[in-house]
Amino acid sequence: MPQDLVEHGQSPTLRPATVDDLPALDAMMQQAITRLQADVLSSAQIEASRAIMGLDRQLVADGTYFVAMLGDALAGCGGWSKRATLYGGDHSTALREPRLLDPATEPARVRAMYTAPGFARRGIGRAVLAHCEAAAQAEGFSAVELMGTLAGLPLYLAAGYAVIEEVIDDRGGAPVPLKRMRKVL
Repeated sequence: MPQDLVEHGQSPTLRPATVDDLPALDAMMQQAITRLQADVLSSAQIEASRAIMGLDRQLVADGTYFVAMLGDALAGCGGWSKRATLYGGDHSTALREPRLLDPATEPARVRAMYTAPGFARRGIGRAVLAHCEAAAQAEGFSAVELMGTLAGLPLYLAAGYAVIEEVIDDRGGAPVPLKRMRKVL
């Protein structure tokens, strides 16, 4: 398989996620959390990150969550939101802020970016991120923010995001370092 699929003419097919995708997305997210953070977090931090990461069905319901496929293979997923919640899965209710953002004064949110471990660092995340940014811009947003993990940091920096805040989230029992990042579109 080529090092960078997107640069070698194998761009993923992106489509809106559906309720039928949720079991496969959840399984892929759990694999990504476990395997793709192993180089940057301890085992305790990886387990703790499950308390603040994962599937957010609100994004699917809003039609702003996308599945990236390469042929029949689920290669990744990610979305954007016009809601104020910055990060977290269905189970992280303390992080919920469902109010709608004002595109004239607030940045959209990039949310729940995951790449299947077998497709990591091959352009999938970059393709999903660009798709989300374009969709947010089409809805009138001039900037986007996200809460980046250490594993995702290289992608976001390469895509033009700047760190605006360093956060330690210990809701899962161990301190998980995160980076709040922003990009002007």
